Amino acid sequence: MEAMSGQIVENVSVSQCYQLSRKFDTHYQRDNYAPFMRNILPFQRGKLAWTAIPSMQLRNFAKYQSSFVNRRTVHCNAAPSTAAVPNLDKVDFLKLQNGSDIRGVAVAGVEGEPLNLTEPVSEAIAAGFAAWLLEKKKADGSRRLSISVGHDSRISAKKLEDAISRGIAGAGLDVVQYGLASTPAMFNSTVTEDDAFLCPVDGSIMITASHLPYNRNGFKFFTNAGGLGKADIKNILERAADIYNKFTAEGLTSSKGKAVASVKRVDYMNVYTSDLVKAVRKAAGNIEKPLEGFHIVVDAGNGAGGFFAAKVLEPLGAVTSGSQFLEPDGMFPNHIPNPEDKTAMKAITQAVLDNKADLGIIFDTDVDRSAAVDSTGLEFNRNRLIALMSAIVLEEHPGTTIVTDSVTSDGLTTFIEKKLGGKHHRFKRGYKNVIDEAIRLNSVGEESHLAIETSGHGALKENHWLDDGAYLMVKILNKIASARASGQTGGSKVLTGLLEGLQEPAFSVELRLKINQSHQDLKGGSFRDYGEAVLKHLENYIDSDPKLQKAPVNYEGVRVSGYGGWFLLRLSLHDPVLPLNIEAPSNNDAVLLGNVVRAALKEFSALDTSALDKFVQAS
Repeated sequence: MEAMSGQIVENVSVSQCYQLSRKFDTHYQRDNYAPFMRNILPFQRGKLAWTAIPSMQLRNFAKYQSSFVNRRTVHCNAAPSTAAVPNLDKVDFLKLQNGSDIRGVAVAGVEGEPLNLTEPVSEAIAAGFAAWLLEKKKADGSRRLSISVGHDSRISAKKLEDAISRGIAGAGLDVVQYGLASTPAMFNSTVTEDDAFLCPVDGSIMITASHLPYNRNGFKFFTNAGGLGKADIKNILERAADIYNKFTAEGLTSSKGKAVASVKRVDYMNVYTSDLVKAVRKAAGNIEKPLEGFHIVVDAGNGAGGFFAAKVLEPLGAVTSGSQFLEPDGMFPNHIPNPEDKTAMKAITQAVLDNKADLGIIFDTDVDRSAAVDSTGLEFNRNRLIALMSAIVLEEHPGTTIVTDSVTSDGLTTFIEKKLGGKHHRFKRGYKNVIDEAIRLNSVGEESHLAIETSGHGALKENHWLDDGAYLMVKILNKIASARASGQTGGSKVLTGLLEGLQEPAFSVELRLKINQSHQDLKGGSFRDYGEAVLKHLENYIDSDPKLQKAPVNYEGVRVSGYGGWFLLRLSLHDPVLPLNIEAPSNNDAVLLGNVVRAALKEFSALDTSALDKFVQAS
């Protein structure tokens, strides 16, 4: 370590002087360190001082060095206290659960949306996950467990990353920060085996709220077994609530000091993107630049997906000029990063046409969802994306079962089963529901290689059942690259050709019928019980009409065929809403189906059917 004489990184943790230390808000210079490893003070509100470390000196060090950091903790002249911390807001932790994720308001200022995902709350949640992980891994103290932490482009990301790091370190685990990252990369860090990048980690936390507005944020959790389920999240939140209520000033001070000593920073996205590049090269017969000459534009919506253009497409030889909104900006100034959003899809379609590109690719904020556009502007999202991925997967695994969510079209079923020779297993909404069902089918002997939602969440068996928007696009790129390698031409027309025979509805609509939880009809009961009563009544109503037929196999809500089309009324997974999907050969046929639902539900006065009324009356 003598070689580092005079090169000092000093981390000053300012305890119990939180507001005073705000003036030391310092942006660290990442490029002073080797690209694969950065050991820095992660806290924006701590004081960071260093002298430059010449890159020539760094070349003599191993990929991973942590001992060169000279740390010391400086405390204010305040006596430590074991008393509970005053002025911590009361928080209902269980209300932060959103299925298998955690979601909350992290930025104040939006009327009617009080702050509930604060730094202390986040620290408690991280400590709860650490405790859960220690129990799950049956840690015996023989080695320290580690947790990786990454975030998308949201404006609250950094402060929550700091809080999460304190919670993990305070629980006695090591923290590996990745900075700006994608959700799929965070899971991959639990299965990658590479000591130079401190992998595999034992657990992983992604700080994201997907496509929700700028003031929201949240957390997704992973182990090498995959994403955590609803029961695990509930368990973690219950632990977090207990930890939060026992916070002391001394304990919070201690966690800051521990975080300084246990945080490492790694550029794991280089590992993740390198694996994506290798997958495309392999599919094309190990050609170095299998996409050379292809013009592909990327729209990241100012989320975390901007890496795909420079780190994946360009090394493969693609031209990416015309790509847009690649810079991370948590205010999302151009459009919502959401492949289901019409404005977002219009933006990438226009970029393809304006640049005369061969293909367009769009991601959501944290890159676990994606969609594409061909050279003519044809969108590959929702049913078309499922059909395209089904065609690709069924070429590789003939006869396999494709698991989807409940709102997929009848035409998709016909395409998968009659044209492609597969089996369509239409299940429930919710990406975790769809993935878990595919895993279950495999466990009972029914082969399934693809689980995919109309939302753009898609997971493959070959990729650890991870819903990875970038990997979905790699599968599409593989098809283009392998087609070229075998002498086929036409660019994205190769993809469009795979959809030949897909019957698409002439008319489709989704309407949201809200349940008024304050209405006297609920009598203090839950919106879920009321919604189930609505569905049961509709089911009985349908039985009395010979022109209508209930779906023989259905796992969610009430799905009915009639008038050449179908409708599905179901209860939202998380909200007091009954979404109604209608697909039909014409607008008039859709109105007929809408009138069926309207007549059946007229006696449920706590149900706001104004959206349905407007649709029927306007037509």
